[in-house]
Amino acid sequence: MTARVTEIWRHPVKSHGREPLERVTLTAGEAMPFDRLWAVAHERSTADGSTWVSCANFSRVAKVAALMAITAELDEAAETITLRHPDRPDLTFAPDRDAAAFLNWVRPLMPEDRLQSARIVRAQGPAMTDSDFPSVTLCNMSSHRAVEQRVGRPLSIHRWRGNIWIDGLAPWEEFDWIDRDVRIGGAVLRVRERTDRCASTHSNPDTGRRDTDILSALGSWDHGDFSVRAEVIEGGPIVTGDHVERI
Repeated sequence: MTARVTEIWRHPVKSHGREPLERVTLTAGEAMPFDRLWAVAHERSTADGSTWVSCANFSRVAKVAALMAITAELDEAAETITLRHPDRPDLTFAPDRDAAAFLNWVRPLMPEDRLQSARIVRAQGPAMTDSDFPSVTLCNMSSHRAVEQRVGRPLSIHRWRGNIWIDGLAPWEEFDWIDRDVRIGGAVLRVRERTDRCASTHSNPDTGRRDTDILSALGSWDHGDFSVRAEVIEGGPIVTGDHVERI
């Protein structure tokens, strides 16, 4: 079976919504365009977007399960985002100009015993991915199906918050790609590392409530990883349906 791209996703505001794409053009040395371009700093964070900092500086699904149920729609030209959540009215706002509107919208989703969201930060350099290099996350549908079988029920792929989904591989084959180059459509990416996972994966993307112990399922394979992080070394277009091959 030929490996192909089945889905492409980006997350304009880190941990605050996902958006499907039919195509994307990658640039060498950069993350996916508009993916994690913004992040939400909490009240104790000193992050200002000038340099990459770890996810501990931001409001995120691992600490606030309800955030998992947010979806996003980005208007690239206007740089406005429409957020949707089953428990909140839709919100259209400009992250660089309408932070107050966003903070008011998200406040009811934040537990009182958690650090509260304080401001929106725009990345002035590398995107706010969970790696300290600009990364694109590659996910294997066969590995996802293996996790579904282990927990005994269907799971949404959105628990993994990946960028590019690939089908036609063996389960966990992507782990063999570390330090290897992969051609996806018109781009070439070098796989740098496995993606370590946290409690964010326990949250249901439809409800924003924790309902499945994903980390224990992964632990049954003696690891806590899902997907791989890759660096773009040759830019180019990627469209759903494109071939994927290790080179």
